[in-house]
Amino acid sequence: MFVLAHLSDPHLAPLPPLRPADLLNKRALGFLNWKRKRGAIHRAEVLETLVRDLKTQRFDHLAVTGDLVNLALETEFSMARNWLETLGAPQHVTLVPGNHDIYVRETAQHAEREWAAYARGDARERFPFVRRRGRVALIGVSSALPTPLFMATGRVGAAQLAQLESILAMTAREDLFRTVLIHHPPFSGLSLYQKRLIDAAELRAVLQRQGAELVIHGHHHVRSVQWLEGPRPIPVVGVPSASASPRGSDEPAAYHLFEIDGNDGGWHCTLIRRGFSRTGGIGELERLVLAG
Repeated sequence: MFVLAHLSDPHLAPLPPLRPADLLNKRALGFLNWKRKRGAIHRAEVLETLVRDLKTQRFDHLAVTGDLVNLALETEFSMARNWLETLGAPQHVTLVPGNHDIYVRETAQHAEREWAAYARGDARERFPFVRRRGRVALIGVSSALPTPLFMATGRVGAAQLAQLESILAMTAREDLFRTVLIHHPPFSGLSLYQKRLIDAAELRAVLQRQGAELVIHGHHHVRSVQWLEGPRPIPVVGVPSASASPRGSDEPAAYHLFEIDGNDGGWHCTLIRRGFSRTGGIGELERLVLAG
């Protein structure tokens, strides 16, 4: 059995020192939002406790689906790299970026520079990439790009979509459990218009044609399980922010474990959700069979 762990949206706190020049762009609004609300939600001590609990569990690989930083300040990227190194070596941790990691054009390349070892495929290819771990194919897709004020949208793009289609077909022939990692989910309601994946319909079409065994994402800071039609139904699973305070307005911090067994003739996959309750305790919250 292969166990895949998943956490997302740590929004590493606290913010590093800022200079006035750092706020002469979209960061000004992000900083105000942090001071007004987000700084009380994303707590370093919550993330530390959650990761400590994660390390008590048996798992084979860890997926992190973006939003490591907050304002994309240059110093945030090296801090986030140091945090990634505490989670494990690059061969044991796979990363895809979130919209906060590519927040402004000035530092949009920093995530690639600092985190490349965690966000490349087995052949050192960039997005979309594939990492084979036992019977599991981890397929990394980037939906992150700089956006205007008040927007947190994402886009996969035609080039990635075409390559993703080929990767899904190839790994299906290899009889692998295909797990797609992406920050933005392929579903968004009207209330999330400003946070949507712009080409979600195109991504869904690729998945419907080629299939996948699992899609995991972050971004919305909520636990969610949705289903996408394909050759077989595809579970699309979101996880809350890994640093969300139990006393905040977001869902409390949690992570997921996926127990994966079997083969293409009969995959078995069980989702185990562990995290904080509203009372502040941490433990198993849910167990759900996704396949088999």
